[in-house]
Parts: sequence; C-alpha cells; structure tokens
Amino acid sequence: MLTLDHLAVSAQTLEAGVAAVEDRLEVRLSPGGKHPAMGTHNRLLRLGPGLYLEVIAIDPAAPAPGRPRWFDLDRFAGPPRLTTWIARCDDLDAALALAPPGAGVPMDLARGDLRWRMAVPEDGRLPFDGLFPALIAWQGRAHPAALLPETGCRLAGLELVHPRADALRQALTGLIGEPLIALHQGPAPALRALIDTPSGRRVLE
Repeated sequence: MLTLDHLAVSAQTLEAGVAAVEDRLEVRLSPGGKHPAMGTHNRLLRLGPGLYLEVIAIDPAAPAPGRPRWFDLDRFAGPPRLTTWIARCDDLDAALALAPPGAGVPMDLARGDLRWRMAVPEDGRLPFDGLFPALIAWQGRAHPAALLPETGCRLAGLELVHPRADALRQALTGLIGEPLIALHQGPAPALRALIDTPSGRRVLE
C-alpha cells in the first residue's frame, strides 16, 4: 500500500519557485540540496510527520543528466506550479507491478545522508498527464520531513482533477487509500493542495 510522501512544485528556476511558494504560504522554505543524477536542485517545507513539500527546478550549474529528468522538468514552462505528488512504499518493485504502464524504472538515488529508490519514467512523464504519483521507497530510517524545522504548516487535502478521473481512480484502487486525496472529473488535468498555515488556509496549484 502506498502512503502520501511529498508534493512537488516545479519551476523554471529555483529562485522563482521559492518566491512563489513563500509568498503564497507566508512561510520560509528550508535548504534542500542537489540531485546529480537528475541535474536538479530543491528547497523544502515540512507539512507534518512523514510529509513535506519540495520546490524543484533544473540546476543551471549541473551537467545534463543524459536522460529525461523526473517530473517532466525538461518540458516545464510557465509560472511555478504544483505538478506532482509522490507516494512512498516499502517494496518499489511490487508497487510498480500494480501500477499502470509508464510509471517508471527503479533508480538508486542519494542526497547527503538520504538514500532512496525511485521509479523514474523513461520519458520523464508520469501516467495520466502526471497525476499518477511518482513512486518512492526510502532506504534506511532517514526521511526529509524529520530533518526539517516545524513551520506550523499542514496538508489539509490534495485534489486531483482529470478528464479520465474514473480510469485514474481505477489505477489507484488497491494501491492507496489516502483520506487527504480527492479525485474529481474535470476538463483538464490539475493538482490543488490545501495547506493550513499560521496565516490561515492557502491553496497551491
């Protein structure tokens, strides 16, 4: 069974993404790090025990990874926005066996003391226009949320909107039963996160 792990806000530059999220939530993000295997870097925000948000962008100082980057960042354009939700599991191979085609190929990754396996699509694009979750399995006991300072922010809900909502619901059935996630029919794919902050409830989309 999958568990909601974190949310990803994609941006053309890390600075623009951080500014957009900090302005919306009225809190400060924490330092993240670099991902040499993907040529990206991030900043982080704790959303509760075992749950966090990352702002991620291509690292202009890093060499190209020689393969499509995760979260479809190579094709990302426009203002910073919520693009991906990531779900963790204990057995990545077993989760992939139940996932739709294109959910990704396992990669061993690391950042500092953190170690994890993640399913990365070969073309960078997750199923259902990115609304099927990226799958991750943390190695060892370290998890980013436990290393981040408390900000008073909590995820109150995650809304998935898709033209093929019934098919996406079927793809997720048996994989995740997360009360924070709501799936809706809509004309275009969209993600919306409801976040309770010290300044009140805010929406990231």
